[in-house]
Amino acid sequence: MTTTAESYQSTSEGGRSKMKTVMVTGPGTTEVVEVPTPSAGPTDVLVRMRACGICGSDSFYITIGGIPPRQGQTPLGHEPAGEVVEVGHRVEGIKPGDHVVINPITGGMIGSGGAGGALSEFLLIPDAKPGHNLAVLPPEVPLDVAALNEPMAVARHAVNRTGVQPGDSVVVFGAGPIGLGATIGYKLSGAHSVVVADVVPSRLEKALAVGADAVINSAEEDVVARLTELHGSAATAMGKPRAGTDIYLDAAGVPVVVDTALAAAKHGATLGVVALHKKPVSVDFGAILDAEVNIVTSMGYPTEIFQVAEEIAQDWERFSLIISHRFPFADVQQALTTASTPGAAEKVVVIFD
Repeated sequence: MTTTAESYQSTSEGGRSKMKTVMVTGPGTTEVVEVPTPSAGPTDVLVRMRACGICGSDSFYITIGGIPPRQGQTPLGHEPAGEVVEVGHRVEGIKPGDHVVINPITGGMIGSGGAGGALSEFLLIPDAKPGHNLAVLPPEVPLDVAALNEPMAVARHAVNRTGVQPGDSVVVFGAGPIGLGATIGYKLSGAHSVVVADVVPSRLEKALAVGADAVINSAEEDVVARLTELHGSAATAMGKPRAGTDIYLDAAGVPVVVDTALAAAKHGATLGVVALHKKPVSVDFGAILDAEVNIVTSMGYPTEIFQVAEEIAQDWERFSLIISHRFPFADVQQALTTASTPGAAEKVVVIFD
């Protein structure tokens, strides 16, 4: 077995037997507990966590008491980035000291019901294969930014699902982390104009900072009129006037977004839905038929997890703007509280010493 980065040796006490990890221990309750530190077998890699993002689903898991609900302790954290400290002798393409991002799905549902979570000091990756369950990033990419890899893959899958083409005009509803990631993804895909709509001025400012061509405060402006101004005029199949926007992406998860998109959609426009709608949404099928709107939904990241890793590596300064709060692991409980409090933070990342 190949062991060891110097940083691992200095904290592992010659093979540290215990590590700290965050567990859901009951409905609404989390604890930092000590568990055995895993060791890498011949085909495994052990990663020392350097950063882990907190997702809205983490708050959901806490609320219901774990996965499955109320079934004992559930490790948290599925947005990992870290440093390789142990490499099994049969693993190729990975060495101690490499900075990596991890696919939490192929890693055994990390932090989402699996045996391990990334809000831990160390994380074992069984049967490690570059490009399958982990990818090496250049050392100059800050690991807090690298921890955005998983949510940005969700955003990139939404971009891909809507079939964006160079020159398209796009509007993204919602300037949270997924909406901002999609904004970057659309621009990297060659969209001519990407407009972001939201009701929070600070979010709109951030949308402009990551590359949106224009923003709309939908609490104060007529969205359809502004889109017509920005993207030109078009029509439905029956000749009803509409905005010239090609793609509408719902990253907000509120019913008015769907209503607004269908009221604006020209013939052949695409409506993508990546946001989670917690209640059923009424849909005007008359509007859909008149404009022959293409409706696509997006869930997860079947192929995008390492596509977006390359994009982060190439443009990490822009992605870094998405992070709103950074907490040390010692303050992880405060980080979880902040992330779950509406309006308190946009994107929280936990940093490990």
